[in-house]
Amino acid sequence: MEISGSSAFYAGLSTIQTGQNRFDQAAGQIANMTIERSVISQSSEAQVDRLRSVDRSQQSDLASNVVEMSQGKFQTELGVKVAKAADEVLGTLIDTFA
Repeated sequence: MEISGSSAFYAGLSTIQTGQNRFDQAAGQIANMTIERSVISQSSEAQVDRLRSVDRSQQSDLASNVVEMSQGKFQTELGVKVAKAADEVLGTLIDTFA
């Protein structure tokens, strides 16, 4: 019996990578918002009034980025479970046919 690369195992690894990328991207966007807020704190009064409307939209962006981070975390965890299950199945097949 020839055992080639397990597609379930590689699907798990791909899911892990996708989840990590999702998490990293959302975290980077949150970090950029933090930098922008520090610039706003150094602005004049007129600029602050104008930027407060932008701040409200950034709050919803912050919430959506936190949700994206959570989804990335869960996606990574599920990818690990898929990869582990595929590894266990492959180990069982090897034990059965060896």
